[in-house]
Amino acid sequence: MKVTIKDVAKRAGVSISTVSRVINSSKPVSSEIHQKVSSIIEETGYVPNPIARSLVMKKSRLIGVLVPDVSNFFIGEILNGIEEIGKMYNYDIILCNTYGDLEEEIKYLNLLSAKQVEGIVFMTWKLQEKLVNYISKMETPVVLINRNSKDLDIPSVSIDNFKAAYEMTNYLIENGHEKIALIRNTVDKDAFGFDLYRGYEKALKEHKIPIDERLIRYGYFELKKSYEITKDFIDENILPTAIFASSDVMAIGAINCLLDHGYKVPDEVSVVGFNDINLASIYRPNLTTIHQPIYDIGAVAIRMIIKKINKEPLESNVSILPHMLIERASSKRI
Repeated sequence: MKVTIKDVAKRAGVSISTVSRVINSSKPVSSEIHQKVSSIIEETGYVPNPIARSLVMKKSRLIGVLVPDVSNFFIGEILNGIEEIGKMYNYDIILCNTYGDLEEEIKYLNLLSAKQVEGIVFMTWKLQEKLVNYISKMETPVVLINRNSKDLDIPSVSIDNFKAAYEMTNYLIENGHEKIALIRNTVDKDAFGFDLYRGYEKALKEHKIPIDERLIRYGYFELKKSYEITKDFIDENILPTAIFASSDVMAIGAINCLLDHGYKVPDEVSVVGFNDINLASIYRPNLTTIHQPIYDIGAVAIRMIIKKINKEPLESNVSILPHMLIERASSKRI
């Protein structure tokens, strides 16, 4: 039979509230009573009810994490950082997979609030106005991942996606490429990846290279979709000399299609990615890509939310982490 707090109190000859004070260290009790109750808890193997305890302490030690696709390599590496740092601070994680759907995101925000999480780390492919308004009214603190929210009153952690894409496009241009395709997420301005498009656009304009809208396609971070886009380039006879994909997974999809159709990478077409997931350095040819400190993004995000929970000041509402262009075998000078 499961031991209850009432059983512990009865054996110790004290009130239930006294046992609660010992467990939660909420109010002082004599050292004699504390030792007696602690011994009985150890003897009986009593485990406090976490829900009841959180009501007393007003601390659940839970942090909610919302992501759009738990199977995504990039998100998986971010989750490693979140979970490990969370454990260091004795927080447990409740993970919610939203599939990038607005209604699912709002539903899970409600669910996490009902479960009395102390904070929420939130990643979405598309930060819609309705979602921003909803988060702004929440009492539970929220930190956004991979989203520069300098125009919003919501803390966030990211790299400078605009600058990173600008550097990558310049790198390709400096290596002789002018016909550069961009496989991005979506066309929406409020979606992740819009800053990447702006960086790509600026680099081309600075070098007076006309923007060919036929070479800008939308892969939605899907390997299969990127494969199909690259096949379309081949079928439409507009194959570029370089393909810049806004995720490593989409870059791999492009390479697969090129190899399947007899093209050599990078001898005939250079392909570059974004993120530097673990697979990028293993895949052959290994990927030239923008390195993000993916683990650190997750680690910094949960550290920010813990600071918000503890009402500690943040050094900045927007934490921009460093990125680096990593040159590997999937690209070359022409």
